[in-house]
Amino acid sequence: MFDKEYDVIVVGGGHAGAEATAAAANMGSSTLLVTMNLQTIGQMSCNPAMGGIAKGQIVREIDALGGYSGIITDKSAIQFKMLNKSKGPAMWSPRAQNDRMRFAEEWRMALENIPNADFYQEMVSGLLVEGNKVVGVKTSLGIEIRAKAVVLTNGTFLNGLIHIGDKQFGGGRAGEKAATGITEQLVDIGFESGRMKTGTPPRVDSRSLDYSKMTPQPGDENPEKFSYLATPTLKVQRDCHMTRTSELVHDLLREGFDRSPMFNGRIKSIGPRYCPSIEDKINRFADKDSHQIFVEPEGWNTVEVYVNGFSTSLPEDVQYKALKSVAGFENVKFFRPGYAIEYDYFPPTQLKHTLETKLLDNLYFAGQINGTTGYEEAASQGLMAGINAHLKINEKDSFILKRDEAYIGVLIDDLITKGTEEPYRMFTSRAEYRTLLRQDNADLRLTPKGYEIGLAKEERLRRMEEKQQKSEDFVSFFRSTSFKPEEVNPILESVDSALVNQSDKLFKVFSRPRLTMEHMLQLDEVSAYVNDHNLDSEVLEQTEIQVKYSGYIEKEKTNADKLLRLENVRIPEHFDYAKIKSLSFEAREKLKSIKPVTISQASRISGVSPADISVLLIHLGR
Repeated sequence: MFDKEYDVIVVGGGHAGAEATAAAANMGSSTLLVTMNLQTIGQMSCNPAMGGIAKGQIVREIDALGGYSGIITDKSAIQFKMLNKSKGPAMWSPRAQNDRMRFAEEWRMALENIPNADFYQEMVSGLLVEGNKVVGVKTSLGIEIRAKAVVLTNGTFLNGLIHIGDKQFGGGRAGEKAATGITEQLVDIGFESGRMKTGTPPRVDSRSLDYSKMTPQPGDENPEKFSYLATPTLKVQRDCHMTRTSELVHDLLREGFDRSPMFNGRIKSIGPRYCPSIEDKINRFADKDSHQIFVEPEGWNTVEVYVNGFSTSLPEDVQYKALKSVAGFENVKFFRPGYAIEYDYFPPTQLKHTLETKLLDNLYFAGQINGTTGYEEAASQGLMAGINAHLKINEKDSFILKRDEAYIGVLIDDLITKGTEEPYRMFTSRAEYRTLLRQDNADLRLTPKGYEIGLAKEERLRRMEEKQQKSEDFVSFFRSTSFKPEEVNPILESVDSALVNQSDKLFKVFSRPRLTMEHMLQLDEVSAYVNDHNLDSEVLEQTEIQVKYSGYIEKEKTNADKLLRLENVRIPEHFDYAKIKSLSFEAREKLKSIKPVTISQASRISGVSPADISVLLIHLGR
């Protein structure tokens, strides 16, 4: 069946696997996606939504580079919100509710439209290894398929174990079996593995809910979208709803704590701190008498509902009894109970920044196998692994994003340098250069890079360059155009800003905190410029940010440039840290294990002090 050698084999068809397949195939590699169920490619295993705080920035970065997650999200969205609009633009984060079935269908169709992508449905039970190099995979039927590179994106399937109360059974997802064989082989080779946990809430029938007792959560009045391409904008949206738990609900849940696998010792692994189960929330936040529950529709035409905020592994009868006491859920009908799942992962300090493993050449890990949680984090790793697998086998320079270039760069650097002992989730607070890494400028930051490596197409580059030029010209217009006091004072008065008594440049008055582009468009000269140059909302937003935050942006660029000096100080590949006695013992151990590529990366390793960095710089002749 497989007499040819593929360039790249991708194992697993989730968000990481789908992006890895698309990236490698679109760049020209013959790519085979092997997954246990072709009907669940791009499956939203947990909540039917993409984006959110920092995650939305990642989706826009994937899109800017030429990935598919933004396009798929726009085509299957049922609601769109820009979160954190009351804060500065560095915090604005797009989020979309999606039609779960359409999302998976759009991913399947998108992949099938890539000529270089092939598909095969079966479980991969092992890798083909020759010396210290991966040369293919072996399936559960004993079929050997050879490839120049392999990307593992196994999600929660590696020795997956599902927990519902005191019941447990093997599975990588509800209704799907676990994957076995790979962990054992990699551990025998010398890899370190661990266990992590995640969970999901019950799915219920919306026809059994009383929405009159809940608070509607509509989408934005003028919804935006994720992709920088001409994907559809939502004209009609579906509401989500919000309700709350109560002391009664908490008491009913506590009745099952003795049968909870989280509390009785059955689950020994660590779950995501920032997305706790309902029983964990009750236990950790005992002073809270209620918690928010978001009722999210699973699509346009289905009655299935996702109960966001009620993730649990308690026994199904406890789940049902407690949920019936939530306002609006008195007559609830379950589609399926919530559950927790434990699975194998590999501490990501065993990887290079390309996501290639240090122990085996041409083997790449992406997604939850690296200890992350979230569709967006997984998709971005898949994209980068697919890109770098293609570049490696074609003997081209690797593609690595720095911390000041992308949230994707922050994510991967955190994983490789610091590792993680709990499921890693991206937040804006993790990025020290978040003023530079905004959702509005991901195309300006990354599309030229995506085009240069052969992933982003010319249409993307053209649209980005046009937006950039129009924004720069509009900023120049504000810098060069003067105003008269009688024109701007009525606007300043309307926002309680100090009046002016002499003419000055528009840039200066626009820089004031309470003035927005909407206010500036009240000026005839500004509105005439916008109409004459046919400026769209993206250009208007980009211009406003460049005017109002130019000082902050320049300051952050300066700080990033300073750090770049340390990024340019490279550490030889086989540097012997054991010989440097003036390094602390912990620093020697960490440096030997992680093998940082630059002094900058070494400085971010926990346990490596500024004094240790000074010692390294001296030994490197700096």
